[in-house]
Amino acid sequence: MGKPDTRRLDREIHKANRKLAAVRQRELWPLDSRERRAIMGAAARGGYRLHRGESTGRAEQAMDTAWQAAETRLTTEITALQTERQRIVTEAAKGKAARKSSGWW
Repeated sequence: MGKPDTRRLDREIHKANRKLAAVRQRELWPLDSRERRAIMGAAARGGYRLHRGESTGRAEQAMDTAWQAAETRLTTEITALQTERQRIVTEAAKGKAARKSSGWW
């Protein structure tokens, strides 16, 4: 028995890290539909209030909140994937240790 197969999880972790980096640079592509809708709505409200010469404080705050929620979601997803990967590696190590100790030596 070789190393545990963690390629799928490693690929998912890499994708999630790329998405997190994109969210931190304020790119829209990694957002889900709810987050994208919240950001676009806040941008529209801010543009409308800016056009009328009013304060855009609430719209900016709503946009910042949406970006922060997306960042939190991706960070949590990465943590869960890393925890699952560690569990698989630990299980494989326990199995290997049990096989080695079951010898008659």
